[in-house]
Amino acid sequence: MSIRVVVADDQELVRSGFTMILDAQPGIEVVAEAGDGVEALEAVRRHTPDVLLLDIRMPVMDGIEAARAVCAESTCRVVMLTTFDVDSYVYDALYAGASGFLLKDVRRDDLVHAVRVVAAGDSLLAPSVTRRLIADFVRRGRTTESVSVTTSPAQRLAVLTAREEETLRLLARGLSNAEIAAAFVVSEHTVKTHVSNVLSKLALRDRVQAVICAYESGLVVAGETTDAND
Repeated sequence: MSIRVVVADDQELVRSGFTMILDAQPGIEVVAEAGDGVEALEAVRRHTPDVLLLDIRMPVMDGIEAARAVCAESTCRVVMLTTFDVDSYVYDALYAGASGFLLKDVRRDDLVHAVRVVAAGDSLLAPSVTRRLIADFVRRGRTTESVSVTTSPAQRLAVLTAREEETLRLLARGLSNAEIAAAFVVSEHTVKTHVSNVLSKLALRDRVQAVICAYESGLVVAGETTDAND
């Protein structure tokens, strides 16, 4: 079954370029294009895609508002598009429920890889820039709708087993499922079960929100090494 994608950007050349790249790939189908946030939301409702590539800055309804609506009412995964390496809008996009972001000058192979990764239920957390953005955002003391304000961070993590808490810590430090499996000396399937349990118990949408939760709880601090054996 093909990965169904909607491409939303107010620049026609960007839209058509991304569409041509993705449509040329086996197993990926662009089902609609949109030129603003309202059109993007309507396209998601009409076509029920797996992935929405969504420009942050668009007319009528901006990408942040559109992402928030899409994530609230569907299972479509949102990847934000931006022309800026460090953009305050990226923070808002992550908190709106986006699964990651891409720069508009992304390489062809990286674009295709991003769509496949996100469609598979993962998030764009591997690039160190994403982890830095999240860590910086948390240091600013921002709050998120995805994190409950009725319980303390410690109380939230108390529902996790020791192995699940360690899984969350390694997720937040940027390790992939394969790397976590190697650290635990277990199968990737077992790690996927741990990740699923973490998301379910903490009522988190995806790995991006799990990373934010880990930083906010103090389980992981900015600048911590990514060596799983320390």
